[in-house]
Amino acid sequence: MTGAQLPDMLPGMLPRLWAFALRLTGDKHDAEDLVQRACVRALERADQLQPGTAALSWMFSIVHSVWINEVRARSVRGRASMEWDDQFVENVADPAGRTPEEEVMHGQIIDAFKRLPEAQRAVMLLVAVEGLSYQETAEAIGVPIGTVMSRLSRARQAIGAHFGANPAARGKASPNAAANSGGSIA
Repeated sequence: MTGAQLPDMLPGMLPRLWAFALRLTGDKHDAEDLVQRACVRALERADQLQPGTAALSWMFSIVHSVWINEVRARSVRGRASMEWDDQFVENVADPAGRTPEEEVMHGQIIDAFKRLPEAQRAVMLLVAVEGLSYQETAEAIGVPIGTVMSRLSRARQAIGAHFGANPAARGKASPNAAANSGGSIA
């Protein structure tokens, strides 16, 4: 892929970019603005897209970078407002529908997720939701792969702790407990 092909590819990427931005920002208007700014930046810098680079990973990188800049700017302005918007849950299509128990669990998962630090949330979104590899995630957010693995591990531990999971106790309960549990949410 080259930078010249980017304008033709962007429309196909918009749903995933918007979903990623919505999860980062927690607000649909902020997400729309974020995607728009990221697309403008990408088009302005299309010549910087290296051959062989996955365009979607490159765009996730730009969305993340623009968001981090926005968070820093809000912090400087003293207006940091990153509350989770429950309307996000209402806007996500669920063809199978959920039972009340599933609704409660879904709310608890969102609550645990929103308590994660920004850096861990971004890694969790890219790996667990968007399906990027650790290497692609590292490139997208500009950190070493070890940092991605560390942040993902801490995020998973924090979410597990939110649900009362005790990895040490689980490991003692059965020699095959780790193998049988699946071990992660990604």
